[in-house]
Amino acid sequence: MSGLGWTGRVEPGGPSAVRVLDEAEIRKASVGPMDNDAYLVTCRRTGAQLLVDAPTDPDRLLSLVREGSASARLDVVVVTHQHRDHLGAVASVLAVTGARLAAGAPDAEAVEKATGHAVDTRLLHRDRLAVGRLVLDVVALRGHTPGSVALALTEPDDVSVPGAAPGRVHLFTGDSLFPGGVGSTQGDPHRFTQLLDDVTTRVFDRYRDDTWVYPGHGDDTTLGEQRPHLAEWAARGW
Repeated sequence: MSGLGWTGRVEPGGPSAVRVLDEAEIRKASVGPMDNDAYLVTCRRTGAQLLVDAPTDPDRLLSLVREGSASARLDVVVVTHQHRDHLGAVASVLAVTGARLAAGAPDAEAVEKATGHAVDTRLLHRDRLAVGRLVLDVVALRGHTPGSVALALTEPDDVSVPGAAPGRVHLFTGDSLFPGGVGSTQGDPHRFTQLLDDVTTRVFDRYRDDTWVYPGHGDDTTLGEQRPHLAEWAARGW
């Protein structure tokens, strides 16, 4: 599936989808019984690679890594948050690839306990993460967990690949933002308010409607599709 025909839909256990941009390739695969999405971001200039979440099925994830790099190069695994369904394969993937591990600073200790691996990079809001020539912005979205993070990859101003768009953002949101609402805050009104506020001010107020949202489960969406529903989400409280 090319960048021009990208829909963001993959089947659990099925083949990955591939989106080709001017400077990056994005691969999406679904693994495990909870339809967890894992994303591989490849720098087209250097071959450097970043994996967003390693939920389960390490063999499938390593195959995904090899789809982007014949040498199975993997530079860093970013865990979007501390929940176990997003990091069950971390230890196995790191053992094979030697990649670094990154996670939101407030979630780092829980991630270390769950994976048995030290978090090499503790991410904070407004940090920048380099992968080859690519630079991804870290967006902290507190509420689903204290240290939930999203990653924002911005396309260059000059693009040539069909389906690319100058300045468009590709946002990997973990379980903080989905089609239809923000992530679960377990009925805690304080956590819900915090998450909705962060999603509003740090995402919707910052990025354009054509920003593509890659969530931790299920199908993709765009900010333009979701923006009209912010008041509805606030009113319903979840």
